[in-house]
Amino acid sequence: MIKNKTVTAILLVAGNSTRFGKNRNKNFESICGKNIMSYSLNAFDKNQYVDDMIVVAKESEIQKVQNIVKQGNVTKPVHIVCGGNSRQESVYHGLQETNAEIVIVHDGARPAIKQEYINQCVESMEEFQGVTVGVKSKDTIKITDENGVIASTTKRSNTWVIQTPQCFHREILLKMHEKYKNEEVTDDCMLLEMNGYQLKVLESDYTNIKVTTYEDLGIVEQFLK
Repeated sequence: MIKNKTVTAILLVAGNSTRFGKNRNKNFESICGKNIMSYSLNAFDKNQYVDDMIVVAKESEIQKVQNIVKQGNVTKPVHIVCGGNSRQESVYHGLQETNAEIVIVHDGARPAIKQEYINQCVESMEEFQGVTVGVKSKDTIKITDENGVIASTTKRSNTWVIQTPQCFHREILLKMHEKYKNEEVTDDCMLLEMNGYQLKVLESDYTNIKVTTYEDLGIVEQFLK
């Protein structure tokens, strides 16, 4: 039974925010008087399945994260760990800090996450080795070669834009990180895909966007209001 499983949420705030373009970590930007990462932190703090949280941060920003956590009225245990040189390494560092049976990996800069999507991810672990949320693509997606020449076109009804949270059995995800540590991946589902595990995409909505550019702040603010 899922209700008897231990669950840790791993929040990633150690990125370089290169596309944000302000030479600062977007997770610390304020929306409606609250840090972006605080919205994600509070969402998992309120969730019925989550037992504790791990925030993966840059070493130089750990003190700042500690202050945000203290000011955030968080009731569940929060562990702050140092991130790596890539998203992949940062997740791995988070996995090493928990013994939970189930882990949820979430972008700290995705603040409009809804409880129903967290719940559905965890509950789907009864059937699958990995679960992610996403939305169906509104656009036609072309696959090209390195020179930009079109190789194929995806079927739009089967093409998804992947988001977080993503949920996994910790032991499986940890093994996949160790097995494919030299492979470059953009999300944790790819690691399981490479080993033939069955994964599920759950449909979320377009409000669950990740703050990537400075212009995204205004969009997310409207969703949060």
